[in-house]
Amino acid sequence: MSPTNETVLRRCRDAVPSWRALSIADVDFDAPKGFSSFTIGVRARVPVDPPAVLYRHLAGKENAILDADTERTTFLLLGDAGIAARCLHYADTHRIEEFFTGRTLTADDVYDDEIRRKVAAELFRLHRLEPPNLPEQTFFELLHAQWGELARSVLAQADSAFPADERAMCADLARIHHPDTLAKVRRCLPDRSPVFCHNDTYHGNVFLLDDGTVRLLDFEFSCRNHVAFDFANLFAETVMEHGLPDPPHFRIGAPRFTDDDIASLVGHYLDHIDVVDDEARATELERLVGETRRAIMLSDYMYAMAALPLALAPIQKIRFIPYAHQRFRRFLTNWDAEFGDSPAARQP
Repeated sequence: MSPTNETVLRRCRDAVPSWRALSIADVDFDAPKGFSSFTIGVRARVPVDPPAVLYRHLAGKENAILDADTERTTFLLLGDAGIAARCLHYADTHRIEEFFTGRTLTADDVYDDEIRRKVAAELFRLHRLEPPNLPEQTFFELLHAQWGELARSVLAQADSAFPADERAMCADLARIHHPDTLAKVRRCLPDRSPVFCHNDTYHGNVFLLDDGTVRLLDFEFSCRNHVAFDFANLFAETVMEHGLPDPPHFRIGAPRFTDDDIASLVGHYLDHIDVVDDEARATELERLVGETRRAIMLSDYMYAMAALPLALAPIQKIRFIPYAHQRFRRFLTNWDAEFGDSPAARQP
């Protein structure tokens, strides 16, 4: 359950000494945000330093990828490295962070090459970190083990929890947590060593500060993975079309991005890596673009899995079962187009 504004303010006053005299009339609360966790900006109406903070609710997070202690250590390391927002207070139930002034990226911003250059630089810094006590399993192994059980539980309640049209979608979604789906996911993964990754780099989790600096947000899914997935997620959500007249009022449209867009991001990333010569760089660029194309399928799978638990307790006003169904169907369709006729895909 999300906390009340009064509870949020009380926790902010306890954590930030300069806020202790503020009353509920002295602050404004932004609308809650978050696909899988609850965050809210709190802004003071009176002169005070800091003038705003970000409150993140941690209690009751069933979809956490890391255990609480490892997540805490990792986030504090990210703040010390200047990659995540500086942490002002960290408790079991909530976290209070520095408030960035600026805006999150839009889908259109992803096609700005200067912004892609800045995102690539942040990703390179992130991928060089080695937080302690990370599990040896990679993101998709952890996701299948932890979110798969959540998905199974949600879908088991379909008959009583969802309308008839969504119950039919739930029947299709039943495959999402099966071992054969995990095998398909593994088929998409690159043959290279995993590193520490963000794992949710869609444009809403990238912040453009007023001074033009880019920062990453929301590290709840960060753990070991392949760099191509962080490249892929920057493009994955640009296909969403909202505000349609007919239910569910959104759809996953045709990709706007091209291989040139992906190559631009990857090329900026490779600018930070010493390569032997131009030929070696061109080979690595081509390889990473191909890996990113395949990883975009994994974005659909991941977002479908993430949506299912929210169908019972939505944070946003969105029909999460149709969203998960569209995402999962897209994953299966694109997987079949990529691998369906290959001998390896037909292996039991």
